[in-house]
Amino acid sequence: QVQLVESGGGLVQAGGSLRLSCAASGRTFSTYVMGWFRQAPGKEREFVARISASGGSIYYADSVKGRFTISRDNVKNTVYLQMNSLKPEDTAVYYCAARRVPFSSSNFIDYWGQGTQVTVSS
Repeated sequence: QVQLVESGGGLVQAGGSLRLSCAASGRTFSTYVMGWFRQAPGKEREFVARISASGGSIYYADSVKGRFTISRDNVKNTVYLQMNSLKPEDTAVYYCAARRVPFSSSNFIDYWGQGTQVTVSS
């Protein structure tokens, strides 16, 4: 069993930055592919980024490429999402996700966090 707890969301002006953190419980964190999704009001949950268990393989959605950076610390059992050059369209609830194999869909995710709100004002 893995429990995920996100933090770091908030209100920021367009062009600003935020760093999200997702702390995981359990001893098997380093065996999971970790990632981030987001969901805006009235929209489907969409993939943002993922990072392999070792951290050696990273994949981003086109909408965030060049602005967001995902990283992980397998000693601290934490995955991060550094978000720069934020835009109003980045406003959403951001969810941390864990699965044993790589993913880009919200289907078949093993574990979800509770979500953290990110609001970008224009």
